[in-house]
Amino acid sequence: MAAKKRPKRKSMVGVLVSLATFLLIVLALAGGAALYGRTSFEAPGPLQETRIFTIERGMRTPEIARALKHAGIISDDRIFLAAAYLTGKYRQMRAGEYQFEKNASMASVMGLIVAGRELIYKLTVPEGWTTAQVIERVAAHENLTGDITQTPPEGSILPETYIFRRGMTRDALLQEMRTAQEKLLDDLWAKRASDLPFTTKQEALTLASIVEKETAIRAERPQVAAVFINRLRAGMRLQSDPTIIYGITRGKSKLERPILKSDIEETTPYNTYRIAGLPPTPIDNPGKESIAAVLNPIASKDLYFVADGSGGHVFAATLDEHHRNVRKWRVVERSLAEESEAQSAAPATNAASLAVENPEALEPPSMDEIAPAESSDFDAPQPSEPEKQKSSADSSAPAGEAPPPYVPRHLVEVAGRRVPLPLKRPRKD
Repeated sequence: MAAKKRPKRKSMVGVLVSLATFLLIVLALAGGAALYGRTSFEAPGPLQETRIFTIERGMRTPEIARALKHAGIISDDRIFLAAAYLTGKYRQMRAGEYQFEKNASMASVMGLIVAGRELIYKLTVPEGWTTAQVIERVAAHENLTGDITQTPPEGSILPETYIFRRGMTRDALLQEMRTAQEKLLDDLWAKRASDLPFTTKQEALTLASIVEKETAIRAERPQVAAVFINRLRAGMRLQSDPTIIYGITRGKSKLERPILKSDIEETTPYNTYRIAGLPPTPIDNPGKESIAAVLNPIASKDLYFVADGSGGHVFAATLDEHHRNVRKWRVVERSLAEESEAQSAAPATNAASLAVENPEALEPPSMDEIAPAESSDFDAPQPSEPEKQKSSADSSAPAGEAPPPYVPRHLVEVAGRRVPLPLKRPRKD
């Protein structure tokens, strides 16, 4: 009987050896497959150039893997799926629009999708733009959807750079702009000075919008704001040229001509040469600095300002001082006019050279660069008799209306176009 048991032991040993060998082979194959899968998962992918790819809402992970493979973004959808299972990311894929770089690995592709790092777009609203200009830019952006069903009031949009993802509605983005302006205004209003010559947030926006148009130099905004604050306190008219322009165009277009004397003499709700106090609405969408400047004005006695010929302004507290500044500007203006006449008399090639050296010279004038009148000796509309009496009785408001904040700028012919004299004026952001 002992002799009969030996073969059974040998057969059992053989089975165990075979099983062990099989298991080793399986483990070796599994290890090799795992190594191959991991290497392939982390290896550079097949993309030959950067590509934008959209994962639609409702797509399941196998569909995403197949779509990525079909688009040539990944090399093997099975490895992608296996990695998603093994790493616990199978149910973490997010819909959206993604940008995959050249030779992106499956690991980086999966990481981008799981993190939801969608492609983002930017839309910038410059300071001083009117609502009509903002609406035009929003309507033209191809990555926004839907029609604009509600037009925001003038002044209710915060000039800023806004970030959004493809598919955001135009109404939603405009509402975001309005909410940002409301929040900013609420914050600044709570910290306002106590003796302001206006009582509502809307009036603050209106005055800030005038400051925004009057100067493109940020450092000047507190000074310009102080001038208008002082004028309101003294019962003087604001005499702001941009308000006249807005009354003509309502912010929907540029005024492609200088302001005429007849424009200044016409009484409209926006003509601050004719109306007392502020116009009925803002004339653009002011930025944070202009709003802050009117809510907490600097200490100043200035009542006037005029261009200084270098792109900025010079300020004055008295009418006599202001007249001296205006005379200085007239000298600069005549010099610029003579220089312009010399350039316009030069051959056409010189105009092309001017376009290269100073491209702003060939641009049509912006709304805040138009001169107040065509006549070179025009300072301000003559006050009526009641106004003269009021001025003489008020020591803070000298007899006669103050000259306009701006003085005339000539339009000259350059390369067949009528353009303003180039004053190297800083452009708004």
